[in-house]
Amino acid sequence: MADTILEMRGISKTFPGVKALQDVSISVEEGSVHAICGENGAGKSTLMKVLSGVYPHGTFDGEILLRGEPVEFRSINDSEAAGIVIIHQELALSPYLSIAENIYLGNEKQRGGFIDWNRTNLEAADLLKKVGLRDNPITKIVDIGVGKQQLVEIAKALSKEVKILILDEPTAALNDDDSAHLLDLIRQLKEQGITSIIISHKLNEIKAIADRVTILRDGKTIETIEMAGASEDRIIKGMVGRDVASRFPDHVPHIGEELLRVEHWTVHHPLDRSRKVVDDVSFSVRAGEIVGIAGLMGAGRTELAMSIFGRSYGVNISGQVYKRGKPISVSTVSKAIANGIAYSTEDRKRYGLNLIDNIQRNISIAALDKLVNWLRFVNDHRESIVANGYRTSMNIKTPNVTAITGKLSGGNQQKVVLSKWMYSDPDVLILDEPTRGIDVGAKYEIYTIIDRLADEGKGVVVISSELPELLGICDRIYTLTEGRITADVPREKATAEYLMQFMTQEREKTRA
Repeated sequence: MADTILEMRGISKTFPGVKALQDVSISVEEGSVHAICGENGAGKSTLMKVLSGVYPHGTFDGEILLRGEPVEFRSINDSEAAGIVIIHQELALSPYLSIAENIYLGNEKQRGGFIDWNRTNLEAADLLKKVGLRDNPITKIVDIGVGKQQLVEIAKALSKEVKILILDEPTAALNDDDSAHLLDLIRQLKEQGITSIIISHKLNEIKAIADRVTILRDGKTIETIEMAGASEDRIIKGMVGRDVASRFPDHVPHIGEELLRVEHWTVHHPLDRSRKVVDDVSFSVRAGEIVGIAGLMGAGRTELAMSIFGRSYGVNISGQVYKRGKPISVSTVSKAIANGIAYSTEDRKRYGLNLIDNIQRNISIAALDKLVNWLRFVNDHRESIVANGYRTSMNIKTPNVTAITGKLSGGNQQKVVLSKWMYSDPDVLILDEPTRGIDVGAKYEIYTIIDRLADEGKGVVVISSELPELLGICDRIYTLTEGRITADVPREKATAEYLMQFMTQEREKTRA
């Protein structure tokens, strides 16, 4: 039996009005991969922030033991000095510094009081080899993708002689290849004796890599189980407190006439104007229909959606958009909204919400005209009534709508985004990765909301990297490859294997 490297006993943490953690305990074996699962708001990230010193000793109850000895971390520097390094879901890299500069930021390699750049770059190159990254260490962070940035964060952790590596949703923003590479790297670190603690909503990845999993619910420890032989259903039951017979709600579509049609839509890259990112795309959505768009990373899904929504992406855009058979203009965001089109971005934290503002104002912002009085001032009372209505109907878990949006869990933030666009009363709602970074219980609620929108006669377009999600909720699915539509697949013909054929198809105009 492996030695215990870490114990957290009776951890309780309270924020104003909220008990985030209640007597949570966890034991981690040395050289293992230990997963922490739970619904959004269960306390997973809070627990790891306690461990890493983000919430310093004295701000919580309970104790932390490292190899049996009590420790008191009053800052991140304290925990890192003990070999505990956390990589947050929102990566903490400086985009305009080089890879090497980021790795050694705050831990610079010096000689004679000056930074030794030669040593810095050489040692950074060695660390990059260990994580399987071949980029030049002088490359700026802004010039590499998110998957590589995750590897830079791990290289940075290795530079600090990490013993316990904490990864918070490490694959949430990665494509399948980058995710697989990252999981392989974690396995390699395990072989080197490094202990990893992973927070993730992707149960298939947890099952593939973790040795044990601790389940939290409502800020409490539910159980710790061995992954060998444990099913995803068992984990889900622990997370949500009940058996989940189906991950998707039953839904009978009531599809009407064509609502939106896009014809011969072409979009060029904003920096390389000779490159077509979206190439002669045509598709349609009917009233009451949920239409999926499937494609591999880089297929042009988000670019297609953003360009339709007020030309938010791209240059030299051509083609025509029709609503109920009549041409409409979507040349600006305000025109797109006025013509009944809404777009929920895949990056809700950066583009979908104002995280430092309250829930009430985030919900109303896209349709303020509905709330202004004759003096053109916003009626705060009406705004509050509207926001509270959505808080109730969307089951947004918050004590009041004056709470800061950035304090909500990911699932509740997504409900605020959907509330914002539902209040604008669009005819067509484009949802880009609507359940990214959201737990299985919150996903079910989002799917129910999508079904409700369709039942109201709206057209819903869902872009998702998860084929099971598209297969579970969509009435029809388009596949996109290198900016072109390659198939239009009805629900009865759609399988993961069938869709993948067209998602990997080279540039042809083949239709299903």
